[in-house]
Amino acid sequence: MEIRVLRYFLTVVREESITKASEVLHITQPTLSRQLSQMEEEIGVKLFHRGPRKISLTNEGILLRRRAEEILQLVDKTEKELVEQEEQVEGKVSIGCGEIASVQLLPELFRSFREKYPRVHFDIFTATADLVKEQMDRGLLDIGLLLEPIDMGKYDYIRLAIKENWVVLMRPDDPLVQKNSITAKDLHFKPLILPRRMSVKNELASWFGDYYDKLEVVCTSNLNTNGAIMVSNGLAYSIVIEGAVSFWDHEKVTYRPLSPPLTATSVLAWKREQPFSLAATKFIEYSKCFLGMSKA
Repeated sequence: MEIRVLRYFLTVVREESITKASEVLHITQPTLSRQLSQMEEEIGVKLFHRGPRKISLTNEGILLRRRAEEILQLVDKTEKELVEQEEQVEGKVSIGCGEIASVQLLPELFRSFREKYPRVHFDIFTATADLVKEQMDRGLLDIGLLLEPIDMGKYDYIRLAIKENWVVLMRPDDPLVQKNSITAKDLHFKPLILPRRMSVKNELASWFGDYYDKLEVVCTSNLNTNGAIMVSNGLAYSIVIEGAVSFWDHEKVTYRPLSPPLTATSVLAWKREQPFSLAATKFIEYSKCFLGMSKA
């Protein structure tokens, strides 16, 4: 016996007419009649006396009406309590991320999630993927927005569609600004700032090829912003993920893409079998639906 059909039954009882009830319920009269007949067959009793102008209940129908009203009151109360419990979700969700393009997905994700759970707020920790993952392992961060390549053996994750592009930061008055893109040969014998992450260095080593061992590396940096300060002061060129670079002041620093292009992907990840707060659990579930992707 379905809750939906019980609602149909009580509507017919109230209207004393299948025709009027079908109009109230916005279903066809034959469909409603069939549903009621199937219910009578299912429970094995006759529920209605069907008269020429209106219908009335049998003794069994009167009993079902009482029980149906009790059942539906309980169902409605339960649904209300579940909704209220959803609204009472509160707390903090901590997310670690780097200065990468995929961060652009977070504002709308946060906004739409807080429309459903307004008592939840977010704490954003900015660092490299290695440090974010370390904080996740220690239970200090719930979720990480991580730039690949990275070992995801202990994590569940959603791979994001946004491509992360590697670029060269330079001063706006640098001669290389005249080029549409930068090759490994262009950077030969040029002072460079490279990322600190070893896995990323390996990616760049493959891109540079034979030029890699001859590079003039002035320093390494874990955040694009600090590297940009060095660039704007004429220390070196910096190879970074484009990320937030497009939002910077291009009168102080600009950039060009690598040629051939070097791209990366990013993932929204959380530690497998990690106990999370209710707020973090709800956010992970919501993110899966919002991003429209499954685990890669």
